[in-house]
Amino acid sequence: MVFQYTNAFVTIASVNFENLVNFYTKLLEQKPVILIPNVYAEFNLVGMRLGIFKPKNTNESEFEAIAKSKISLCLEVSHLEDAIAHLTALGYPPPGDISIADHGREIYAYDPDGNRLILHQAIVNDN
Repeated sequence: MVFQYTNAFVTIASVNFENLVNFYTKLLEQKPVILIPNVYAEFNLVGMRLGIFKPKNTNESEFEAIAKSKISLCLEVSHLEDAIAHLTALGYPPPGDISIADHGREIYAYDPDGNRLILHQAIVNDN
């Protein structure tokens, strides 16, 4: 038997559903393509979909604890400083400095629920 899938997308659970949907609406500068109030919102990003859902009351405690996650939402940007300014204007400035990696420049930031965002600007080769 072969494992087959038809699509893939990332979801974030939040007991603060409306606050998180508002944050991503402003960050991504788009409204959700699907919005079921206080239940589910979905954004179309380049190359993927991002879903935000409110856990059922019976499962809420599983998502309330703030723990450091090993998963990050990485957004490749054209101009890192502009992206940092945008996040700062939203009230969520990155807490650290820009770092230089082999693949480009990046900075960590966090959404209102503490989920890690990595804003990344790739190195442009002018060969």
